[in-house]
Amino acid sequence: CDSLNVDPDEIKPEATLQGDLGAESIDFLDIVFRLERGFGIKIPRGELFPESIFQGDPEFVQNGKVTEKGIQELRARLPFADVERFAKDPEVSNISSLFTVEMITKYIEGKLNGSHQ
Repeated sequence: CDSLNVDPDEIKPEATLQGDLGAESIDFLDIVFRLERGFGIKIPRGELFPESIFQGDPEFVQNGKVTEKGIQELRARLPFADVERFAKDPEVSNISSLFTVEMITKYIEGKLNGSHQ
């Protein structure tokens, strides 16, 4: 709430950080900082919010859509995100829809129980 200056009742599991909650790139740094302090964990740079997942690799993106190989890469890099929902409409412009409140929750749960080291 504090990082994005939003009302607590706007924070729902399915809310996307950018589309629904208005997050900008600087906000992602603040979110990571607050999560680290709040939960006493270390979040390696790019682990929760990768800067560039595909870097223009044609194996991962073709004609503005993420390829099946790209979907597999997303599953590997973001096991805590709902990649299956994204895969139904894999437009590159929809990648931000992966970053939801629920994704952060699953990531933190994984860090706390040791499954995301």
